[in-house]
Amino acid sequence: MKIEVLHIDECPNWEDAGKVLSEVIDELGITDVSLTFTLIRTPEDAALHLFAGSPTILIDGVDAVPGADPSTDVACRIYRDGPRTAGLPSQKTLRQAILRHLGSSAS
Repeated sequence: MKIEVLHIDECPNWEDAGKVLSEVIDELGITDVSLTFTLIRTPEDAALHLFAGSPTILIDGVDAVPGADPSTDVACRIYRDGPRTAGLPSQKTLRQAILRHLGSSAS
C-alpha cells in the first residue's frame, strides 16, 4: 500500500497528518506500506496530482477522504467530520479509510 501526503510548504497540518497516519499504521500492524510526502509548489504541480488542498492524503492514488474536488489552488484544505472542522482528518477517519482500502484490496 502506498500512502502519499500532498502538501504545501505553508500548511501547518501536513506534519501532524503524517504523525497521525504513522500512529494508525502502527496501531493496525500494517507493515507493507510506503508513507511519502509530496510538496506541491505550483498550480501546475497541483494539476499533476489529485490535489484537493493541503494536506491531501492518497491511498494507492485515491483520496482517503472523498468530498473535495481536485484543484489547482495551492491552498490549505478543511476537513469536516460531523460537527467538527479541522485542517486534517481525525485519527478515526484515517483508520476507517485505511481499513476500507484494505477491505477493497482483499476482494
